[in-house]
Parts: sequence; C-alpha cells; structure tokens
Amino acid sequence: MALAIFDLDNTLLGTDSDHQWGEYLCDQGLVSADEFRARNDQFYEDYKLARLDINAYLRFVLTTIKGLSTREVDDLHSVFFQSHIAPFMLTKAQDCVNQHNANGDTCLVITATSRFITEPIVRAFGIEHIIASEAQIIDGHYTGEPSGTPSFAGGKVTRLAEWLNTKPELKSQEHYFYSDSRNDLPLLEEVSHPVAVDPDDTLRHIASERGWPILSFRD
Repeated sequence: MALAIFDLDNTLLGTDSDHQWGEYLCDQGLVSADEFRARNDQFYEDYKLARLDINAYLRFVLTTIKGLSTREVDDLHSVFFQSHIAPFMLTKAQDCVNQHNANGDTCLVITATSRFITEPIVRAFGIEHIIASEAQIIDGHYTGEPSGTPSFAGGKVTRLAEWLNTKPELKSQEHYFYSDSRNDLPLLEEVSHPVAVDPDDTLRHIASERGWPILSFRD
C-alpha cells in the first residue's frame, strides 16, 4: 500500500478552482466584475510565473466571504460547484484515484487553494483526506483572514509533515505525488514517486531531465 498525494488545480481538475471562484463571483454580480476580474487574473498569472504572494492572494480571496457564516458559504459553493467545477472534473483523473483506492492506497489532496473552495470538490472525487490553505473562522463566521501555514510551494512540505505526524503508519509507505506545477517542486523532490501531470513547461523540462513519469489526465 502507498500514500497517493494529488494536487487539485490543473491536475485532478482541468481548471483552477481558485480562479474559477473569482469568475463565479463576477458572473453572479457578487463583486465589482471588471476590477475584481483584473486582480484575479493578475494573481493567476503570478502563480503561473512562480512569483505569487500567497498571503496577499489568500486575503484577496477571503475578502469575498468575510462576515459570512459557514452555512452561507456552503450554499454559495453548491451553485459554484455545478456551474464552474463539475464540467472540469477529469475522467482520467478519477480513474487514477479509483485505481489507488482499489489498490488499498490512502489518497490525499494537498492544495494551496482555500479549504472552503476545495473540500467539497475533493469529496466529489471520493478522496477522504485534504490539506488546504485555511481561513480563520470565529463564532461560525469567516473573518477574511488566513490561518496557519499556507499549503503552497515549500508550505506543502511543511503541512504534509505535520499531517503525517498524526498518521505515523503512513510515514514508511511509498509516497506518490501528482502535480502539474513547478510551484510544487519542493514536494515533488521529497516524495519517492514524483509524477508530472499535464505539466507546465518548466516542470515538463525538469521531469524529462530527471526521468519522472509524465502523464496526461486530459481527454
């Protein structure tokens, strides 16, 4: 048995759920569309260029739910999921998850995207475990502030180590990590089985040089 770790955005999904959340808010008229979309697009470009200020980005995203209750956010997400996420759930990605489950492996998603966006998506893939960037919640309401170490870049290594400390039986297992992004190099370099999935140009080059498997989950 093994621990199969998956990135979410542009790996299991054929889109970026964080960016889609912004698009959803614009489409629904819940934010000032032109200004918000421009900032959302710029953060996404920064991410792709490996220069994202993760704390600034998390605060930008979390302002959209500041003051809302967890129930209110769940209600928003149910509509968001159907319109902006379900069409991008990749069949080959689901097949890979299913194969790991059939093998008796433990499946985990580790993502820089906020938990309020990602947890329902991860459940839809039939994956029990998730490490995501956390939002501060006080008295059942979101404050608009992030909480703890963001699971981004080297933060994924930190957060995974903390998680494994709670599940010591998984530490000695083989660890697979499936990712599309050069931002995930710190964790890809830590695991025993790094796998590049529909990788960006930088990750594709590195994977080719190092002999890492390169897969595509896209139809």
